[in-house]
Amino acid sequence: MGRIFISAGHGGIEQGGRDLGAIAGSTTEAQEMILLRDQVVPELRSRGFEVLSVPDDLSSSGSIQWINARSRPNDVALEIHTGASSNPSVRGASVYYIANNTERKNHAELMLLALVRRLPQLPNRGAKPDTATGVGNLAFCRDTTLPSLLMEVGYLTNPEDRFIIQNRRREMALGIADGLAAWSRAVSGTEPGNGTDTTYPRIDIKINGQTYDEQGIIINSNAYIPIDLADRLGVDLTAVPSIRRVQHRGVVYVKAIELRDYNISVGWDSATRTVLLRSNLQICPGQIDRIMGHGNTSEVQLMMFLKANNENALIQFPDLPRLYREEASIEGVDYDIAFCQGMVETDYLRFGGELKPSQNNFGGLGTVGGDSEGATFPSARLGVRAQIQQLKAYASVEPLVLEVVSPRFRFVTRGIAPLIHQLSGRWSADLNYGDRIMAILRRLYESAGLL
Repeated sequence: MGRIFISAGHGGIEQGGRDLGAIAGSTTEAQEMILLRDQVVPELRSRGFEVLSVPDDLSSSGSIQWINARSRPNDVALEIHTGASSNPSVRGASVYYIANNTERKNHAELMLLALVRRLPQLPNRGAKPDTATGVGNLAFCRDTTLPSLLMEVGYLTNPEDRFIIQNRRREMALGIADGLAAWSRAVSGTEPGNGTDTTYPRIDIKINGQTYDEQGIIINSNAYIPIDLADRLGVDLTAVPSIRRVQHRGVVYVKAIELRDYNISVGWDSATRTVLLRSNLQICPGQIDRIMGHGNTSEVQLMMFLKANNENALIQFPDLPRLYREEASIEGVDYDIAFCQGMVETDYLRFGGELKPSQNNFGGLGTVGGDSEGATFPSARLGVRAQIQQLKAYASVEPLVLEVVSPRFRFVTRGIAPLIHQLSGRWSADLNYGDRIMAILRRLYESAGLL
């Protein structure tokens, strides 16, 4: 039987001081997850499992390194977090797994079902690929060498979830222990005995519909491809130290999913055990992050994507996808980028933070006087127009086509940020702001079959 690693998310030392995670009421995410972890560990040990608890003074990257240095075949790793949202009505538990891994998705669903069996009053938000997170990937799922999942046990910012986390801790710990026990049993015996074993299952590789001459391998249910293939696709992974490399029979392999961040489509055909790569995409890789340009999706595709992420989004703003396409096209701004930025700012039109639906402010725009509530516009069209104009101010030196309605347009140094990532630290203080927009943009294009 393999061992179980458990990490209490947050609580480690990050740059600038101790990372407490979400803070709500009189408690912190770090405090609650450590208390929860300390009930899960003895429960599993009482059932005969060997459990390793990740030290609480390690950073996120340090925790991953600690696990990797001790991992053995058939071990599994779980990190527990709470969710946090500016909208206090958001609640429920979810589990994240590395994208394109069907087996890990099954494990995530197993963990969730075990938890909600013990706590049926806790909403099940579902098993989700790590590409559905804010920046489009999770280091704990990607960089941990053994099978790993990240569980959000509820939202600390929601009063009902916070009550469960603090007052139903025993039941929550038992649910997590049930899930980990079942997951560990499912994984044990499914992988080779050691890192040099020659029994890694072989898989075929297709690039743009053509069979590649060399095969890949399966490790921990993840498809790995020769790193030489990444080079042939124009992707240099040698400069990214966080990417896991495996040397097997004289060949260096990397996870196929890592190519996704370089605008290579990655799919899997389970019937033929073939990893499917596409580089001949409808989206030009060199243009995907340029704010000035033309969008690639249809109005229907925008509507379907929005509804898939918030089924109630189109009730109050049924014309928003059309407005983004029309207003952005007038000013020469990529409407897909503007739309995705709006989804970041409003949480797919859930709002709930400082912005209110009645403000028609989809870009988080401020006022000249620094009003704490931000700018307000008389209609959805004018709110979208203001966001588009502000994007054009950052990305272009060309004059506006329509009369200016963005309150802070004149304060921007024109053309200072033509790329999405250059909005980080400018449009938002969040230095991952551009990554968050790009993560949604890639998901939009994947849903539309463009990536």
